[in-house]
Amino acid sequence: MTEAPLIADPAALATVVERLREASEYAVDTEFHRERSYYPTVALVQLAWREGADDVIVLVDPLAVDMHPLGAVLDGPGLAVLHAATQDLEVMQRACGTVPARLFDTQLAAGFLGFSTPSLASLGERVLGVSLPKASRLTDWLRRPLGEDQLVYAASDVAHLLQLADALRDELGSIGRLTWAEEECEELRVRGVGPVDPSEAWLRMKEGRSLRGRARGIAQEVAAWRERRAAELDQPVRHVLPDLAIVGIAGNPPPDLESLRRIRGIDERHTRGKTGEELLAAVARGKELPERNVRQPRREDVERDQRPAVALVTAWLSQVGRELKIDPMLLATRADLASFLGGDKQARLAQGWRWELLGEAIRRLVDGEFALAFDGRGGLALERRSGQPVTVDLPVPRAPWTSEGAA
Repeated sequence: MTEAPLIADPAALATVVERLREASEYAVDTEFHRERSYYPTVALVQLAWREGADDVIVLVDPLAVDMHPLGAVLDGPGLAVLHAATQDLEVMQRACGTVPARLFDTQLAAGFLGFSTPSLASLGERVLGVSLPKASRLTDWLRRPLGEDQLVYAASDVAHLLQLADALRDELGSIGRLTWAEEECEELRVRGVGPVDPSEAWLRMKEGRSLRGRARGIAQEVAAWRERRAAELDQPVRHVLPDLAIVGIAGNPPPDLESLRRIRGIDERHTRGKTGEELLAAVARGKELPERNVRQPRREDVERDQRPAVALVTAWLSQVGRELKIDPMLLATRADLASFLGGDKQARLAQGWRWELLGEAIRRLVDGEFALAFDGRGGLALERRSGQPVTVDLPVPRAPWTSEGAA
């Protein structure tokens, strides 16, 4: 593997930026920590690109240099190649002030070839036949100086990314799926990154879905306070206030500090001075919050009479995924089906390649024009519906208490 110098001064970074701006594509990866902070703390940025016949790899130390100059590369015309880019995009937005203008995610692209959220190591082995080091995966990247094993591991994360992207694009192009993958990469790129809207923070709480009525408004305001406080202190939200406490407060809203102290999950630090006052103020706002202003959980279910259709379509999509060697989760999630069957014109199944491949067929299936039948080989066959019902003699219970609507 090409030797990867560690860039730790502004002048050296400026030189790297100038060279990178000439590259048509470049590989990026980041090492970061967020176990003890609200925002990800970037600890290392790995870059790779081609200069003629040479592969260039550099490691940039963000603890030593300001990363914002790299934004000129991200905003430029070059294609950024990443693997499992979601968190890296958030890191780059915070460290560089922007995200790549063009993106190719190798993990996402591999899903269109039958891989299910593969690791970079598994793709390296299966596609390129190379083994990547794994020993330093859980290392402390914020400690300095970085050891030789850490530097080798970090460099390996970008050393083969461009070659991997080439191989995936060639295969996707040969079967007509490259455009699909590129559309998904663009959707990922433009999707919002970073902290959620504080007013929607309560929707991330697992126990929040059990709340009803006024309790939802209280949970929304208290969770929003927690989100803003965590961002202000740069601490994980669970360190500011546990979910258990928010659910307890929402279910039994405390009128005063003494009542607040009795809520499970609340301890002394939550009731002292400004913190206690702000919590009670959030409770008061939640009590008065109009129902129309309460953010509702995203609908992931469908009407009761459509549930059999969802089950049937889901089984068919699983088979389509196997037959086409596409990760079924890329075809459609349950939330995608709920959105589509609910008539959402912005549903992913209602546009783009999903509509062309699946959407129209699903719509006609649900409308009764198409039918699914067992093909006799353990699979399902999508067919035009004959409209010829088959009558089956079934015994009907005669006891009065089994009749519909019986008391």
